[in-house]
Amino acid sequence: MDLTHKNLLSTSPLPSPSATELEEDDPSVKLQPSKLEDYFFPSHRLKTRLEEMAKDYILENTNFEIMGGYYSPVSDHYIKEGLAPSFHRVRMCELAVERTSQWLMVDAWESLQGEYTRTALVMDHFNEEINLKRGGIMMANGNSQRRKVKVMLLAGGDLVETFKPNLWLDDDLHRILGDYGVLVVERTGADVWGFLLSHDILYQHRKNVYVIKQFIYNDISSTKVRYVIKGHFII
Repeated sequence: MDLTHKNLLSTSPLPSPSATELEEDDPSVKLQPSKLEDYFFPSHRLKTRLEEMAKDYILENTNFEIMGGYYSPVSDHYIKEGLAPSFHRVRMCELAVERTSQWLMVDAWESLQGEYTRTALVMDHFNEEINLKRGGIMMANGNSQRRKVKVMLLAGGDLVETFKPNLWLDDDLHRILGDYGVLVVERTGADVWGFLLSHDILYQHRKNVYVIKQFIYNDISSTKVRYVIKGHFII
């Protein structure tokens, strides 16, 4: 089960590697772009805040170095009642990151596909564009050496709880969790740790799953925002 947009890496240009102050001889440094999983209808402040919470967690708790974060709205072939046309959702995301971030970007590739694209395939797309076609990113010292980046999915705990056999293919979950990795932001009412321990595939790849605790819980959602707008209430 996929929502209507994803937080992940995309084909959009990465920020200049020269700004990363990367230690060339430090093999522990992992360069990480992330992708947000959702449908962005509408996009709201908590969406961009999820990325910022993930960034804070990464910088404080891992040896990753962030190269960029990407929104990837789904195409119009994702069946959801009332879903706005993809070009509107892409533009909403562009406006959101233009005004709030210097490292978040939007990739329209998924929204332009002629059919619904599974999350694993979207992550393959980012990996292909950045690591396979471009050979990774240029190192900060300006020489010809390039380094591969680690593509990861950023998702809320409520999405991770949908990782069930009748909604996701096992092969896709192994690829998403094993080959790439997932950053999970806790959401109100979602028992991420309990689900992780009870889910065979999640548990198998638990070392590639990073659970990010919200210190100030906020249960705002696109569904609630749509309801308020539809009712002509004050947001």
